[in-house]
Amino acid sequence: MTLTLQSSASFINFKETKGVKTPDEFLGMVSFAQAKPSSCRLVAKSSMQEAQLSHERIMEVRKIEKREKLHELTANHSNSSTRVPVFVMLPLDTMTMGGNLNRPRAMNASLMALKSSGAEGVMVDAWWGLVEKDGPLKYNWEGYAELVNMCREHGLKLQVVMSFHQCGGNVGDSCSIPLPPWVLEEISKNPDLVYTDRSGRRNPEYLSLGCDMLPVLKGRTPIQVYTDYMRSFRERFNNYLGNIIVEIQVGMGPCGELRYPAYPESNGTWRFPGIGEFQCYDKYMRASLAAAAKATGKDDWGQGGPHDSGQYNQFPEDTGFFQRDGTWNSDYGQFFLEWYSGKLLEHGDRILAAGESIYQGTGAKLSGKIAGIHWHYNTRSHAAELTAGYYNTRHRDGYLPIARMLAKHGVVLNFTCMEMRDGEQPQSANCSPEGLVRQVKTAARTAEVELAGENALERYDGGAFSQVLATSMSDSGNGLSAFTFLRMNKRLFEPENWRNLVQFVKSMSEGGRNATLPECDSSRTDLYVRFIKESHSKKATEVAVV
Repeated sequence: MTLTLQSSASFINFKETKGVKTPDEFLGMVSFAQAKPSSCRLVAKSSMQEAQLSHERIMEVRKIEKREKLHELTANHSNSSTRVPVFVMLPLDTMTMGGNLNRPRAMNASLMALKSSGAEGVMVDAWWGLVEKDGPLKYNWEGYAELVNMCREHGLKLQVVMSFHQCGGNVGDSCSIPLPPWVLEEISKNPDLVYTDRSGRRNPEYLSLGCDMLPVLKGRTPIQVYTDYMRSFRERFNNYLGNIIVEIQVGMGPCGELRYPAYPESNGTWRFPGIGEFQCYDKYMRASLAAAAKATGKDDWGQGGPHDSGQYNQFPEDTGFFQRDGTWNSDYGQFFLEWYSGKLLEHGDRILAAGESIYQGTGAKLSGKIAGIHWHYNTRSHAAELTAGYYNTRHRDGYLPIARMLAKHGVVLNFTCMEMRDGEQPQSANCSPEGLVRQVKTAARTAEVELAGENALERYDGGAFSQVLATSMSDSGNGLSAFTFLRMNKRLFEPENWRNLVQFVKSMSEGGRNATLPECDSSRTDLYVRFIKESHSKKATEVAVV
């Protein structure tokens, strides 16, 4: 199989920095609105000085110290002034296909600029398809080691994603990084190792959870392979965990998200706002479904997924299963959806248990990413969420079980679509990203799990930043502990976009206070993803899809 990698031109042009000798000279070229240092300082008193203060003053000083601690992701957001650290996602092609750091001089210059913005750090994908490319248990972390050292030199923290999925075929994918060649070889021998839809389409993005516990990868199970990979990373970077590498995000599905690949964009299979399709037709998933049906005493329910669930690009009302009073709400529908979503929860539980055992005590947080599937949210069945594995309907909370599973392992719930507003969405798609975010925030608070966020689409306008600011604040203990901005590229460093980012980071560091971001998308950010709809009136630009 030929591997292709397209350059995304994601960095500052290093040629433009030639001759620059000092960081200040360089930052003058890219930091168009450099954040001012905070006027507040940590207050430190010796024990003798403290003794001379009143008890009330001492308590006040300690509160200030606690509130202004830097480099700490805290789960308690009962005060809207709590600082929310901002990370920036690095380009998908940060590493070359050979496993080296891509354009290191340009990366160094870009990291210097991000440090000047006040950003806490950056996030990078540790691609399985690159690191273990040369064979089972043969790991190449050299490019990532160079990046870690570069972040250390600039005083930036690092979030690392254990990316067990392929890159390519989804929204925003700018390059192609398949699964490791030796894994693809096993898939070619046994196509049932990957998710399959009702028509028999195989999806090579991620291994089917149906074979999680089977030794299908040259004698090892997928869970063992993921575990060995994470252990290798810990052993290689143990000295940096908890100080430079502050978070490990454990990939659990397509795009690193805990979900089924129900809405694949590759080859035009799915288009927004289609309902997607169930992915339970490989032989391992079919065997599991048959066993579950037999245990229930309903053998006929185990013959396959719902026959009336439609096709990828249909709407709920076009199907017998997802329509208003459809099969989704029948005894059979409830059985199937509980099995389908339950298998996904079990999958996440297995991987996170492995991650917890490996990284516990290192000082690095663990996180898991949940997809923001906001289309058809305002319908009874929530069809797009159901096909992705989230059993969330008008009558059932599908996110609380996920939040509780994450809480069981002390894992941060990382959620997308934090930048989206209901008014930006096409009415026909029955979207409600704001309602979805509110539900997930409530689930996180109830499960007592830390909540972090990302933007789903590449946006630089003040309206998107303002929405994130509003979401990050909370007076009820369910604000954000951190936010990761998607994504670093050439457009980020354009003057207006850069000014917006710097102001956003500053506002997040102040708990959302003094936000002066413009509400319009004056930078002409491309907010559309294969779904364009213009309006004569002064309506907000419509954002189409996660």
